[in-house]
Amino acid sequence: MHLLNLGILAHVDAGKTSLTERLLHSVGVIDEPGRVDDGNTRTDTLALERQRGITIKSAVVSFAIDDVTVNLIDTPGHPDFIAEVERVLGVLDGAVLVVSAVEGVQAQTRVLMRTLQRLHIPTLLFVNKIDRRGARYDGVLREISERLTPAAVPMGTVRGLGTPDARFVPGLAPTALDVLADHDDDLLAAYVEGGDMSHGTHATSSAMSHTTLRAALAAQTRQALVHPVHFGSAITGAGVKALVAGVRELLPPADGDPDGPLSGTVFKVERGPAGEKVAYARLFSGTLRIRDRIPFGEVRTEGRKEGRVTAISVFDHGTDVRADAVPAGRIARLWGLTDIRIGDALGEPRKAYEHFFAPPTLETVVVPGPGVDTRKLHLALTRLAEQDPLIDLRHDEVRQETAVSLYGEVQKEVVQATLAGEFGLEVTFRETTVICIERPSGTGAAVEFNKKDPNPFLATVGLRVDPAPTGSGVEFRLEVELGAMPYAFFKAVEDTVRETLGQGLHGWQVTDCTVTMTHSGYSPRQSHAHQGFDKSMSSTGADFRGLAPLVLIEALRRAGTRVHEPMHRFRLEAPADTLGALLPVLSALRAVPQTTETQGAVCVLEGAVPAGRVHELEQRLPGLTRGEGELESAFDHYAPITHGTVPERPRTDHNPLNRKEYLLNVTRRVGS
Repeated sequence: MHLLNLGILAHVDAGKTSLTERLLHSVGVIDEPGRVDDGNTRTDTLALERQRGITIKSAVVSFAIDDVTVNLIDTPGHPDFIAEVERVLGVLDGAVLVVSAVEGVQAQTRVLMRTLQRLHIPTLLFVNKIDRRGARYDGVLREISERLTPAAVPMGTVRGLGTPDARFVPGLAPTALDVLADHDDDLLAAYVEGGDMSHGTHATSSAMSHTTLRAALAAQTRQALVHPVHFGSAITGAGVKALVAGVRELLPPADGDPDGPLSGTVFKVERGPAGEKVAYARLFSGTLRIRDRIPFGEVRTEGRKEGRVTAISVFDHGTDVRADAVPAGRIARLWGLTDIRIGDALGEPRKAYEHFFAPPTLETVVVPGPGVDTRKLHLALTRLAEQDPLIDLRHDEVRQETAVSLYGEVQKEVVQATLAGEFGLEVTFRETTVICIERPSGTGAAVEFNKKDPNPFLATVGLRVDPAPTGSGVEFRLEVELGAMPYAFFKAVEDTVRETLGQGLHGWQVTDCTVTMTHSGYSPRQSHAHQGFDKSMSSTGADFRGLAPLVLIEALRRAGTRVHEPMHRFRLEAPADTLGALLPVLSALRAVPQTTETQGAVCVLEGAVPAGRVHELEQRLPGLTRGEGELESAFDHYAPITHGTVPERPRTDHNPLNRKEYLLNVTRRVGS
């Protein structure tokens, strides 16, 4: 039996969750399709999703189409939940991208399609809402070929377009040959040759060419070279049967050797009724059994963990059922792995887990409501961050505040509603701010020697900070002999350096630098007769952890750092006659158009805009463009801040910038 892990993706309001319901109904999993408006859909499990009518957490439902078992993974369409989509993409064999026949191709549709293409995920397009007034056929096909992919193959036509009786009539369009022949010279030659046959055999050659055409379509779709386009309506069910047949015939089954080495990826983590962690994982190779002890963790970080799987369930015919084992190709829920996180590799890493989308560039401080226990709030936020590594938490002990990182404003509502609904905690938020970074401006070095004032620690640490190429992150090097002191002390310095770089001279993460340890020294273990180890005369890891931040911050101070803000690249499409009103506003928001192109009555601007100004631009755009403007934006790079005051981020560490304050805060040994 074949397996297919299928994702449904779409921009907000294209009718994706309704299509999921209709698919489940058409294959007999549910008796009646739920309606998003009624809040009774199968895959929207969070109460807030039902309230808002948008999908936030991906859910898995399984069903059979003849001899194919499909795991259908519902994904959010709102750009604020792009991280959720990102994780699902890594486990898919194929996708259905939903477009509205009324609204057509939206900015978010383009972002999703580009990502699917970059990852070579075989994708069918489903143009939904053909029964709605204003539905278009030719216009939407034109938008698809111009804005999504020229390799689109219409799978049929529509009768009664824009009426409740609209229906899809399957049949490959004559243009299919042109698209397929672009990737297959033999196909074109065979078709031309067949068309020239005579003496009554032409009908046979046409039948042959149709069969050949379908085979070529399936082969090229499975290689993500072409994209079949189905039309229909999730509400009336029109065209859904043809889509189901397309999923079965055109998308590739999951592969993977059940006898190979264990390899899988965790794409979702949730808490069970008793508070236990449950991991959703896709297995790419091998077979996982109950009571197996397996390594897991992020590939990029040291110290992968081990855990024993205590229970397994797999998805089958609309529900999940307990199983003793899960083979390659399948998606399962796993219990027993207490430290598991989203993005962790199980067993042998298949490939380093990639962020297909940019990290969040905004943050906000969570403000507890009246009577809310701050410790309970911190615990609840930690739980949320566990499930989503892209929700980053910063806890400030001094101010008793916690900040969360975000993609956009809607995410605030989700965090707020989740805290209220799941944890009974009422919160509000401060104004959203931008997350900047710091990069060293030059080279700086500092050293403090063991038993020399003013160093109160039994350790010698010398560090040099050098700038490194953009995007290289942080590298730690040694210019001292590894055997010069116990390895644990070197490790303590490296770990502390990486942690301290989380808050630079202005409080932001320092990146794109090389930190080199230039000096080292320690006091060996001292013992007095009959008294054993004397801690006051012997170096410990705590000495190195205490001293390293002071030395590093001094080296950074000498190197200097420059604060950089996140920049988005943007593409703005608007009526050409609104350009006069748009340009001054773009200028005020520090958005710099790098190219301007006029296509008939439409003008297309592309350029860069600070991430912190995107939300305001989105809000002002409709008023400036009679509601016709369309903005696409995505994180692109960090740029030095060259205007106004340099933003500072409140420190949450022991503040090594202030030596006196730091030494008071750190558990220390004031030696001499």
